[in-house]
Amino acid sequence: MSILLVRHGSAGDPYRWSGDDADRPLDAGGRDQADRLPDAVGPVLSGRTLAAIHSSRAVRCLQTVGPLAARHDLAVDDDPALFEGGSSTTTELVRRLAADPSVDGRVVVLCSHSDVIPDVVRDVVADGAGLSGGRGCAYASVWELTVADGAVTHAHYHQ
Repeated sequence: MSILLVRHGSAGDPYRWSGDDADRPLDAGGRDQADRLPDAVGPVLSGRTLAAIHSSRAVRCLQTVGPLAARHDLAVDDDPALFEGGSSTTTELVRRLAADPSVDGRVVVLCSHSDVIPDVVRDVVADGAGLSGGRGCAYASVWELTVADGAVTHAHYHQ
């Protein structure tokens, strides 16, 4: 099993957005990134089934994984554990998914934020996972978490 942690695409300057930040949409660059995400994730799937897509409720996250969900005919599950500030709840979600035998051999996508994803990677590495592919959390980037025997064993950064 693999868990893909996807950071949302570019959504412009939050200081220039006057509404609720959760409603801030992708900008033109972010829409392009979202449109390219299904092709970027394709090689990571390597013939495995995309079992589920979970996302923060933030519009920019939902828009980022929208094209991927459409390509795989999946609904996006709005998961409060993935919202900004939810590092510990996201880590717990990752650990629960890793231990869930019903998704064995499949891939699950989680879309979240730049304040959450690095903390989750730090937590799984502290749990003993290996690390490769550089370090980062660029817009529309993907951290691939490899799961074996109910735990994350490796984290690889794809940009």
